[in-house]
Amino acid sequence: MDQNNTLNADELNTGPKFSVGIDLGTTHCVLSFLDTTDEDARVEVMPIPQLTAPGTVETRSQLGSFLYQPHEHEMNSNSRVLPWSSEPKALVGAIARNLGSKTPIRLIASAKSWLCHSGVNRRDAFLPAGSPEEVEKVSPLKTTELYLEHLKDAWNHTHPEHKLADQDVTITVPASFDPAARDLTAEAARNVGFEHLTLLEEPQAALYSWIDNSNDTWRDEVNVGDVVLVVDIGGGTTDLSLVEVKEDEGNLTLSRIAVGEHILLGGDNMDLALAYRLKMKLAQDSKELAPWQVQAMTHACRDAKEALLNDAELQAVPIVVPSRGSKLLGATLKTELTQQEVQQTLVDGFFPQIAVTEHPVQKARGALTQMGLPYAQDAGITRHIAAFLSKQANALGGASEQQQDFNPFANMPGMPGADAPTADFIKPSAILFNGGVLKSPLLSERLSSTINAWLISAEAESAKQLSGLDLDLAVASGASYYGSVRRGQGVRIRGGIASSYYVGIESAMPAIPGMAPPMEALCVAPFGMEEGSSVQVPSQEFGLVIGQPVHFQFFGSTTRREDEAGTHLDHWAPEDIDELPEIQVTLPVSEGRREGEVVPVTLASRVTELGTLYLEAIATDNGQKWHVEFDVREETSSDSENVQQDSTQSHHHQH
Repeated sequence: MDQNNTLNADELNTGPKFSVGIDLGTTHCVLSFLDTTDEDARVEVMPIPQLTAPGTVETRSQLGSFLYQPHEHEMNSNSRVLPWSSEPKALVGAIARNLGSKTPIRLIASAKSWLCHSGVNRRDAFLPAGSPEEVEKVSPLKTTELYLEHLKDAWNHTHPEHKLADQDVTITVPASFDPAARDLTAEAARNVGFEHLTLLEEPQAALYSWIDNSNDTWRDEVNVGDVVLVVDIGGGTTDLSLVEVKEDEGNLTLSRIAVGEHILLGGDNMDLALAYRLKMKLAQDSKELAPWQVQAMTHACRDAKEALLNDAELQAVPIVVPSRGSKLLGATLKTELTQQEVQQTLVDGFFPQIAVTEHPVQKARGALTQMGLPYAQDAGITRHIAAFLSKQANALGGASEQQQDFNPFANMPGMPGADAPTADFIKPSAILFNGGVLKSPLLSERLSSTINAWLISAEAESAKQLSGLDLDLAVASGASYYGSVRRGQGVRIRGGIASSYYVGIESAMPAIPGMAPPMEALCVAPFGMEEGSSVQVPSQEFGLVIGQPVHFQFFGSTTRREDEAGTHLDHWAPEDIDELPEIQVTLPVSEGRREGEVVPVTLASRVTELGTLYLEAIATDNGQKWHVEFDVREETSSDSENVQQDSTQSHHHQH
């Protein structure tokens, strides 16, 4: 998400000294900064002091996104002291990961995945999920605030005269975050006191980091017509984006043309897969493990996986399975994770070599599932990428034009690929990898060889790999570089919203017993609409019910690029349009109107600076306005059924 709000000259001179980038990752947070007052300054990553064990503080380039809820007698106050506080609000970072690997029921991990899970109320304190009553619970929103709080305290301790709240802060979010998850992220930041806040999509941040690191030679690596596929595989998500290289008055420009679905698939799933593999291995020796032991083993597998992937010479890593309450020596089980097991499980399980026509398998879900994260059902990351490239086949407008984009010899007689048939998928000419998972040469090479096999079989050129990034630190670094882009320096990636949005309208048809009236969809925000812009929605009048609880049904599409504001759909293919969480709201009754009145209105919409959608209903008789925002606000509900539902309650004002 790119914001079209370049700062003016006065702000440049008096504004914040630092542009700060925060990568708020599923498994790690990183903070980088750029001194905007120094023309020769480079982006730097700030080392973050954190507890690594009781009484031990070390600095690391990353803060683990883990929160540990200690037992009341577990750590005395002397062993919790940080450089800036003798009573920190929470145990986060390396110490949480280390203590939590031994006592997983007290560990909160993957808070970011919970933050974007619309099936739960993200303000309710229920993490760690499934832990016993004596463990204190925290909400996904509050957990996010505690990570930001630690980063803020670390920064303020290092830069006491330039408090973080006064700097320009850019926080990165997955490109696939819906408007509600973006809004929650922004709210967590505001609750911690960040005033000058921008949100930026993670794949764009990785690309900004690559541009910054190339020292302006990036223009030699890509040409007009190139399409860059950004693949970001982190601890919790696989995030996909396509960026097209265009020309504007002789200058190369970059334009983000598509983003993938929100795929909860990453390093966390890999650790779990390895733990289950070891569970089966122990079961063959008739050693059965309890669920909490598998959970503890998952954390041990994370460390073992990183060691084995980073060192191909290493043959095996010992794994100790904790046991509870036994004083007998030798009661703990020992096993090992071997190089071969890691390669088989991860390379073949998560990066299968498939054809571009093979897409993820969706199984029908059981009626009762555990209250957990909606992880992707198909672990094959290559299948998800194949589905994304196929779904976005027309992102450039037509396959023939696209083939020319990628094959400079397409129209030259006698050249390879002159009139080659094309498989129907968008063919990237460059690939940028990001995310901790792809630090492993084993996995990144398998992924690039699979994608290139698709291109070669479609008689396109294989894609060149854009390189030169530290895959753990690139997103945060790109975010602080983006601060200088907003000041008018450097190259801006054009974006706008990556979905078109629609509001559902109940069609006026005669009642049929047992059948709900069919929904129609009205496009209120077209694909690519810039942040900070607004649009009138041309259409007939609608009836708006005021003073009584009503629900708005919203839809989104990442493929319908042609629909303009006001486009009316009475039918659509299920794969074209996704249903979004509905918004429940009671619109206020104004003077001269009564409760339950149906007011004739027209609609207008705008996309806020932070990428949230804001819908305005304007009364046709006197111009009164009601606002509905895609925003996650608290809903007080005595209805016990609603407790787990995320109450995507809306802002509503009326002038």
